[in-house]
Amino acid sequence: MWDRTTRAFHWINVVCVVVLAALGTMMLNGKALGLAHDGSILLKTLHAYVGYVFALNLIWRLIWASVGNRHARWRAILPTGGGFAAALRGQIQALRAGRPAVYIGHSPVGRIMITCLILLLIVQAMTGLLLAGTDLYLPPFGAYFADWVTGGEAERLALLRTGSTEHVVAEAYDAMKAFRKPFKETHEFGFFVLVAVVLMHVAANVLEDARHATGQISAMFSGVKLLPGKPVDDSDG
Repeated sequence: MWDRTTRAFHWINVVCVVVLAALGTMMLNGKALGLAHDGSILLKTLHAYVGYVFALNLIWRLIWASVGNRHARWRAILPTGGGFAAALRGQIQALRAGRPAVYIGHSPVGRIMITCLILLLIVQAMTGLLLAGTDLYLPPFGAYFADWVTGGEAERLALLRTGSTEHVVAEAYDAMKAFRKPFKETHEFGFFVLVAVVLMHVAANVLEDARHATGQISAMFSGVKLLPGKPVDDSDG
């Protein structure tokens, strides 16, 4: 059911999210951990570089949603289409009746969950790339922010260092910080929401596996899913 590219994206994404979450937690609790300025900059830099892998992996998955197999494509992921509402009602009714429907790909409820995850990943990637440019002056926006905080002066630009407020124009730097504030808050809030949704996603798959032994988790390693009955989406495609 899951092709190799989809499985590779999933596990690269898992590793990136776990590492980013760990680094982000340490950054948010830097004072409690007794981190010095250099330690904080190191964590931010590591966070940014892992973020590049995360963002590139996500971009590839978004492209693959247009060219991958039928279970990897947008129409199998997004909660859209003329028959989606009816399919969702059917799944809920089946669950209430104690005879949950079987799906090869994502169920209607699963499609809602995956869409939420993708949107959260996109928000985190976009805000993270912007923030990496505001104090670390890293690509793709670092040159723009470096020019902003130095007033475009060549001498200041040459002396500007990552995480340093030396050689900046105070008014320009304050204006840049005010600009970045809503993106920083969105990134931090998105982090907590993403963690909550990821935990829900994992719990749902573990529960499904435990109740019906469909191989939900192993399928993301092998690509093969075990079906206890005829799948509702057998004729999709």
